[in-house]
Amino acid sequence: MTAVSRLAIGVSNQFSLVPSTDLRTAVKEAFAVEFGRFLDQADGVAQPEKLFDLVCAFALNFDCPWIAYGSPTPDHKLLKTPRRDRRVMLNYPDEWQQRYFEMGYDKIDPIIKTSRKRTGAFRWSEVYNDASTTEDERRVFEEAATFGLRSGVSIPLHCPDGSFAVVSFARVMDREFENITITYLELAAIHFLSRVAEFANSSGAEEPTSLSQREKECISWVARGKSSWETGKILEISDNTVNFHIKNVMRKLDVSSRTLAAIKAISAGIIEL
Repeated sequence: MTAVSRLAIGVSNQFSLVPSTDLRTAVKEAFAVEFGRFLDQADGVAQPEKLFDLVCAFALNFDCPWIAYGSPTPDHKLLKTPRRDRRVMLNYPDEWQQRYFEMGYDKIDPIIKTSRKRTGAFRWSEVYNDASTTEDERRVFEEAATFGLRSGVSIPLHCPDGSFAVVSFARVMDREFENITITYLELAAIHFLSRVAEFANSSGAEEPTSLSQREKECISWVARGKSSWETGKILEISDNTVNFHIKNVMRKLDVSSRTLAAIKAISAGIIEL
């Protein structure tokens, strides 16, 4: 049973004798309570990563297990940021992250293109069905669906300096997002983005992470889509040694996968492609 179903059933049990119109109102009020709880919890955190976890938990109320936050650069790369105080946070499946990275989809991602022109939330289906969307751009959505991201909504937030950030929510099921769902996800995204900006302004520039030359070489080849075996052949070291260096990079950059390590190393300016 989904989180939305549990919430709705809980409310319907409580209001089982009231008319359907009142029941719908009660469900909306229940969502409002969940949003209020999210705001209260968010005010008590002081780290972007913990705030992201709260957004993830809130989004589960609307059957959205997948969330991504990024700040694209002028060259269209969503997962490469020029300033060290900007972050990339996402919990997309590792396999999709790797596929997206290897195929260079950040260069043609229709979500980025649309986010540059839009100021409010939009459904992925709107972009997919838009006449201006190319077949290559549609392929990004089609491949994402094979990894479990079958429908989604994205919320761009534009800043006075011309930069912008995007928060995307995705579902496993192929079902359109209801207007009320989009409203609450947009409110949560805006609050998240504003708090992340506060964290960045208060903490100042982050100290760059130091990687050894061999660690940089290994993670650079990971960023190019090479396996540990292929990297070992290129660098003339064993794949076990490659894995050792990559694990060190993951530990230093505080990430849980080699793909995220490559993304973070690029965004921090540690390596270049």
